Amino acid sequence: MDQSTKNILGLHLPTDPRWVDLASISLEDILTDHAYCEQKAATSCISLIQRYPSKEKLVTELSPIVTEEWGHFRLVLAELQKRNLKLGKQRRDEYVNKLLEFQKKGGEEQGRLLDQLLTMALIEARSCERFKRLSEGLNDEYLCDFYRRFMESEAGHYHLFIDLAETYIDKTKVRERWKEWLAYEAEIISILEVRGDRIH
Repeated sequence: MDQSTKNILGLHLPTDPRWVDLASISLEDILTDHAYCEQKAATSCISLIQRYPSKEKLVTELSPIVTEEWGHFRLVLAELQKRNLKLGKQRRDEYVNKLLEFQKKGGEEQGRLLDQLLTMALIEARSCERFKRLSEGLNDEYLCDFYRRFMESEAGHYHLFIDLAETYIDKTKVRERWKEWLAYEAEIISILEVRGDRIH
């Protein structure tokens, strides 16, 4: 990862360069997984709104994200269809499941909310980094532009989830927990198999 991307996203470990090469020969798989990632992002925002309806800023800020993420799902689906590729079955997301294991399950609600928001921020940050890789490493010029647009969108979402966390939780606590999340995420990236059929 270039230094500027690391500084912006805070990620401790870059994506293995082999990932883009593997993804380029598995376009149907990578687009299928991308489609489901967008779908899950939309449903995650809906779940947060349902869980915290009294948090006005959260509801107001996440409502348009639901629409945007679902729009992204439709864009990826259209790209599959344009290329005569099929939307395959949703696969188990080992990366996200590992992140969920790090979330606080008990204790006070504030801590649980913080971890939910930071999990979503981290997924968006890693997605942004992966989309940047695709935008720079694919041989298909159209797909490079396609993923550059997604990269820009994910960067904005990453900042939004951090901002929401700092709206409802003490900023010092947010920063301390975010450091723990970044370190943990780097461990996950270091042990997961490099696969070209997954966004994460």
